Amino acid sequence: MMYGLYNDYGGWFGGGIMMILFWVAVIIFVVWIVREVGGKNNGRSNSTLDILKERYAKGEIDKKEFEEKKKDLIS
Repeated sequence: MMYGLYNDYGGWFGGGIMMILFWVAVIIFVVWIVREVGGKNNGRSNSTLDILKERYAKGEIDKKEFEEKKKDLIS
């Protein structure tokens, strides 16, 4: 008779079920990492430039300040 984590219904922690859950968790983690790394680089530069354009359109900053800040953001 074996004691510990083994039982008559699922083997060691459920055997195949735990392996499936493990691989599902790994795949979800990899997808999350790819989205975080890939999505934020483009989103930040576009959103800051969009905010700058919006401020210029509202008249909060003049053309000279807009061009200076745009140059800083792009470089």
